[in-house]
Formats: sequence, C-alpha cells, structure tokens
Amino acid sequence: MIPSLQALKAIHDIRRNALVVATMTGRREWDTFSANPSQDIAVQAMGKASSVALGLALAQPKRKVIVLDGDGSLLMNLGTLASIAGKAPANLVHVVLDNGGYTNTGGEPTPGMGLTEYTKVAKGAGYASTYEFDNLEEFQTDIEGILREKGPVFICLKVYHDPLPRTPARSAAETYRDMQAMLAKG
Repeated sequence: MIPSLQALKAIHDIRRNALVVATMTGRREWDTFSANPSQDIAVQAMGKASSVALGLALAQPKRKVIVLDGDGSLLMNLGTLASIAGKAPANLVHVVLDNGGYTNTGGEPTPGMGLTEYTKVAKGAGYASTYEFDNLEEFQTDIEGILREKGPVFICLKVYHDPLPRTPARSAAETYRDMQAMLAKG
C-alpha cells in the first residue's frame, strides 16, 4: 500500500502546467501542498471529477489534464470510463486512489472492495493504457514516463490515507470562477 499523500506529491512535483481536477479525500490531500487556482480545480460532487476532467481535456487539448479520483467516486459514475475512452483525449490521465472505502464520508467499504480490478475495467472500456501500483518507489520511478504517454491513461494506486482535518468546501461560484480562469489561460 502507498501513502496517498506521498503519491500525490510525486505527481505534483512533475506536473508542470498540467491542470489537476481533484475530488473528495484526494482533493483534501492535494490541497495540503498545492493551491493554484489557475491549475487546480476542486469538484465537490462525488463521482463527477472525471466528467469535469474530460470536458477540460477536450477544451484544452494542448494541456495535460490529471484527474484525482477515488474508488468510491469512480463507482458512483462508472459510465465515465466509456465516455472518456469514446472521446479518447490524448492529454487525459485518470488517477484512482483505491483504498477500498468512502474515506470522505466515514470509511464505509466500497462495493466490491478487494474484488474490483479498476485497471481491467478501464482497459475494457477502451483506455489507451492502464497501470496499477502498490509500491511508492515503483510509482515514483514510472510516473514521469506515464505522464508523457498518449491518453487516455488510467492509473490505479492502492493507497492508504493518513488522517487529515476537514477543509471548508468551496462554493459553486468559486469553482466556476476557477474554471473560467483555467479556460482563459488556455
């Protein structure tokens, strides 16, 4: 198992000008070391970060878009895998933090915990490539090359989360303003 904060920090350290769309626990963790409203977007609606990321990837085809999703969030919108694969954005990297639970809502286990192989589901939906990591060093070694691949790329990280304090939710108006700023920067 990988400490999720360290995995996200590895992504942050090499992201360059990539847009990052994050939701739930991944968003809270991302916010501990990244606060760039022109590159970071927080999605409060569980299950919708990948859909927002798809829209951004299509609107900004010259910029890398990285979505930080949770296993519970992905399960709430599993159809997004087919939508993303169908549009085949070459600039999209879909990272799923798989901890087997709904950490953001109290730790309830996800359906199919320990049984669902997200990389196989993404590959079956049509993603260009899929990866799974349960070792931080291997992930740190491979992530830079993976981010250069033509997408859509799917990465499942087997993680555990260190406890973090709750952070205030952003309003819909703040999120909309941040998205407008991202799109304006082009």
